[in-house]
Amino acid sequence: MKINKRMALGVVFTSVLSLNSLGCGLIPETEAQEEKKAPSGVQTAAVDVAIARRGSMAEVVEYIGTTQPVQEVSLRSQVQGQLLNLTVDVGDRVTKGQPLVQLDNSLLQAVLSQAEAELATQASEVIQAQGEVNEALSAVESAKVQLEQAKIDADRLRQLFEQGAIAKREVELADTQYRTAKQVLVSAQSQVNVRKSAVAVAQGRVNAQKSLIKQEQERLSYSSLASPISGYVLQRVLEPGNLVQPGSEIVRLGDFSQVKVVVPVTELALANIKVGQSVKVRLDAFPRDSVGGRVQNISPAADPTARQVPIEVIIPNPQQKIGSGLLARVSFSQEVSQPVVIPETALNASRKKAIGRQGTIFIVKGDKDNATVSQRNVTLGKSKDGYVEILQGISPGERFVSRSSRPLKENESVRLSVLSE
Repeated sequence: MKINKRMALGVVFTSVLSLNSLGCGLIPETEAQEEKKAPSGVQTAAVDVAIARRGSMAEVVEYIGTTQPVQEVSLRSQVQGQLLNLTVDVGDRVTKGQPLVQLDNSLLQAVLSQAEAELATQASEVIQAQGEVNEALSAVESAKVQLEQAKIDADRLRQLFEQGAIAKREVELADTQYRTAKQVLVSAQSQVNVRKSAVAVAQGRVNAQKSLIKQEQERLSYSSLASPISGYVLQRVLEPGNLVQPGSEIVRLGDFSQVKVVVPVTELALANIKVGQSVKVRLDAFPRDSVGGRVQNISPAADPTARQVPIEVIIPNPQQKIGSGLLARVSFSQEVSQPVVIPETALNASRKKAIGRQGTIFIVKGDKDNATVSQRNVTLGKSKDGYVEILQGISPGERFVSRSSRPLKENESVRLSVLSE
């Protein structure tokens, strides 16, 4: 009798070992022992329950780039002069229109003053020429009066000559005076035109001088440089005291309201990238965060050696915590729906084995105290690292059995483990 009891115990022990050796899809031995503690005649299977979620088995390809300001500006001088003051330092925030640089403008101011003095002289010449025009007009009016009087005298003397009251010589003298008055009037009118031309020439010189003054005023304004953008100071190239030449870079500014990342991609990947496409960017400086961006520009020219095309990606930077020169990893997201991904252990909860691209899982219904399972056929996709895609048969948010203490049956009551979702 003792021998029989030992044999029976050996069979039970061997059965437990065999159950544990099945591995994937079965609850550990401790939970299987809890199952035996159920009321007499009722054996409830212990199961782990998970919630179906979308995922992707595709390998994510990341392209490496470096962050840059969305706009970078070099503030350069347009005139020569000594740098007197530079009011900002590297890292300072600047606003559009803020004065940053002051150059010595004493020479420019002297040239402007000289030009303004010349303008005053030329303006007086215009006034003088206009006065001469007025005098010429007065001479024309006087000549008209004299001509009219000479005509009256000539007519009167001609009548007296016809009456025999005077000699013909007096009539001839009156005619001569009339013709002379007419010539004086023509000459006066010609002088008016000459004087008006002189006014126009003088006024032309005034206008030219005004243009010169405006040019000098603009050159004088170049001695004070303001920020053309809102952003941060990236570099101070020159220091106060240096002699600045036209075209010399003084300070460099960057706009970080958005950040630009340029990444080279292969010509084979270019077909799946388009302007405006959404991307995901990871920054090594902020490993816990990922930033969404978009493709801003695709270069029309590829590197002839590497056969790679520069892609410009723009990412938002509302808090402006992303600086320049940071390592960025860009992945170009594809506009496709992701399937549901579940652990492969969920397929082993059924007695049926997966055949081809078909399998069976158990859907959990009811609450924790009154849970049952329902068998459902699913279409399988790719599998990797213990997980498998479900192309059809389950929707995101549904609960399913990820592991069970033993194979399940349709409408079987189950007990949810502490690891269940």
